[in-house]
Amino acid sequence: MKFPFPKRGGRRGPGPLALLYDEARLPNDIRRGLNWILAGNTFGTMHGIICGGGTTALVGLAAALGAGDTVFGLMVIIPQIAAILQLPFSMLVNHTRRRKFYLLTYGLLSRMVWLFMGFLPLVSRGPGDQAPIWLMAILLALSSAGNSLITVVWFPWFSDMAPIRIRGRWLSLRDTILSVASLLFGFAVAYLLDVLPQSSKYIVVFLVGGLFGCLDMLSFSFSPEVWASEPKKINLVGTVREVLENKRFMKMVIMWTAWCFTANMSGAYLTPYAMNVMGLSFMQITIFGTVAASLATVLAVPRWGAALDQFGARNVMLVGCIGASLTPLFYLLSTPGNIWPTFLHNAVGALFWSAANLACNGMQLAYSPDDTRPTYIAVYTCIAAIIGTALGTASGSWMLEVCRTRGWFEGYFDRYKMLVLVSVVLRFGFTILLVPRMDDDGKGTVKDMLRSFRPKRRMII
Repeated sequence: MKFPFPKRGGRRGPGPLALLYDEARLPNDIRRGLNWILAGNTFGTMHGIICGGGTTALVGLAAALGAGDTVFGLMVIIPQIAAILQLPFSMLVNHTRRRKFYLLTYGLLSRMVWLFMGFLPLVSRGPGDQAPIWLMAILLALSSAGNSLITVVWFPWFSDMAPIRIRGRWLSLRDTILSVASLLFGFAVAYLLDVLPQSSKYIVVFLVGGLFGCLDMLSFSFSPEVWASEPKKINLVGTVREVLENKRFMKMVIMWTAWCFTANMSGAYLTPYAMNVMGLSFMQITIFGTVAASLATVLAVPRWGAALDQFGARNVMLVGCIGASLTPLFYLLSTPGNIWPTFLHNAVGALFWSAANLACNGMQLAYSPDDTRPTYIAVYTCIAAIIGTALGTASGSWMLEVCRTRGWFEGYFDRYKMLVLVSVVLRFGFTILLVPRMDDDGKGTVKDMLRSFRPKRRMII
């Protein structure tokens, strides 16, 4: 479809996505499909800013309902436990090959759940009433079950449409766009949370979040269903055994599971800490958290995408994980009202965790065969979510609770700072031990990759 935009200053050249599509010689229907997937991912990101685990909106709602550290941990744990559903879902999707149907039914229903989340404070009958918290847990569980199906559908769908030689750059362009959307939408959400009255702000915000989640699912209705391989009957037990025996894939799974465990020991509690202990407002957390991370991602992710295609995922993973493992140390300098730890953690951290996320996505696609990829992704997600994220978050909650009941680590070096220090040491250690053992698909070394980032000097004649 052509749009009759007036020409100004000559004909405009093709954009970066069009250049990638031209390089891969993609037909028009695949180009449109990838663009609609990008639109869905953008709406999904805006949904996640409000409805994702540990967001300021969800943390604020939980605090308004009287939640403590254990409930904050449950907000992260429940979605991860639901990831076990990805195994049967992957078999169902592979057997029926009805990706679009599932996103437009179960996926859409899981996003509509969030339309009701903001009404929970109206259910409360007074201080100490646990009914709203239990209802929040039930709604989270229902939404998380649907998200498990969404995960095993959209990522293999994308990989079947995008050739491997452009995936790294496409994902980096996507992440750049998502970062800009996060930046702009994060401002709007923080403004609403700060200015709307307590009685209505969560109703309005979660209605908006649920709407964008629905638009995410509806975007996939315009994308063609593409399968890179012919239908193949898969035995669940046999395929899971194949995944577990794939040493190349399992090295990545073990490394990323250890990374998720140590990251979530403290990561799940940084936003509640910034709000409830450091005393930062919704707008401060957005500006010095979401916005800072988005700007850093916009600057960094195009270079990481090019490096992923040129130097391989392992090199990108090593640098990204080393940098990201150290940035929570800024929170050791935190004091009430001080915004700098939050800003530095998010701005500097995003420069590196954007690399780690890109490398992980690239490894999932490169190390899994086309015909059984949904099951590979499901096994990866189950292990990383349950052992990594859920168990890591639960361990952090347990450590915080033990320190609180026994009166350990009070004053300046409080129990949260203790938790940050422990998680940083473990995360850095796992990175150094596990990443170098993974297979290297790229050409060159880490030093070569870092050298390519240096600005080239122009010769003056």
